[in-house]
Amino acid sequence: MSTALNDACQLENQNVVSLTPLPSPADLHRRLPLAAEAGIFVARSRAAVANILAGRDPRALVVVGPCSIHDLAAGREYLARLRELAAALAERVFIVMRVYFEKPRTTTGWKGLINDPRLDDSFDIESGLTLARSFLVELAEAGMPAATEALDPIVPQYLGDLISWYAIGARTTESQTHREMASGLSAPCGFKNGTDGSVTIAVQAMQAARTAHHFLGIDGQGRTAVVRTRGNADVHLILRGGREPNYEAAQVEAAVAELGAAGLPTAVMVDCSHGNSAKNPARQPLVARAVMAQRVAGRQGIVGLMLESHLEAGNQPLVREALRYGVSITDACMGWAETEALLRELFG
Repeated sequence: MSTALNDACQLENQNVVSLTPLPSPADLHRRLPLAAEAGIFVARSRAAVANILAGRDPRALVVVGPCSIHDLAAGREYLARLRELAAALAERVFIVMRVYFEKPRTTTGWKGLINDPRLDDSFDIESGLTLARSFLVELAEAGMPAATEALDPIVPQYLGDLISWYAIGARTTESQTHREMASGLSAPCGFKNGTDGSVTIAVQAMQAARTAHHFLGIDGQGRTAVVRTRGNADVHLILRGGREPNYEAAQVEAAVAELGAAGLPTAVMVDCSHGNSAKNPARQPLVARAVMAQRVAGRQGIVGLMLESHLEAGNQPLVREALRYGVSITDACMGWAETEALLRELFG
């Protein structure tokens, strides 16, 4: 009996080195609470995004900011600059700051501030969650809506009260787990087309996310729970290119038609980076101008843009001892000067 028991014990966790408990979402909320006034701001920001997606607000929606946040000091400086610009352009555009703490990886690489906040493969996830929540509280208190990618299905329990807009990335749009998670998110959510350019994958994801689901997750106390959702009505499509760009009028028209045929909202956002810019940040303004020209000409469905932008242009390898301030360590970004000039040109 004891031998069988011992043998059975060896059947689990054979490739697991350790298990490190985390504080519960409720614990982190208590340590870093969201003040009532800031909470009202987040709710109003979500409503503003939803109204733009539904056509009730004529302004454009622009999600702009660093590809990823790795240095909170640089993030704070970017926040201060963007907040001033957003206020100046508020009559024509609703600006939401990209605050991406999780990065999907095709093979390996830095997975974001939550997973590896010290950039040294120490994977102090508790510190990462704490830093992420602290920075998001700062944004809410400063009056800047936050956008992020929903990647790990547990993270929204820790940070979801601070987010005004979510994206589901091209690598995960086809994932059942992420479609189910999106059905329970408390903010509007965009789905990117697949990495090959397939819009149908995103259309199917939107259909799934608008539906009620039941799946495994955690509650506020960190206990495993069955999550029952009602579905997220505020979903939309993000065109991010694939093997070829897909921001031109013909591709946008085809995407809107496919959404309509599926009985879905026809709101389309264009990601000016990734496949649409061939990962060349210098091309993002060209894409943005082309898309906004379509919108001005009356193209139905276009609600806004995504831009990858940092304090300085380009990107850099992750070498801790030689990091340049305000430069991305993931995708190459536009610099701030070019970003400000572009947004003033389009919406000033």
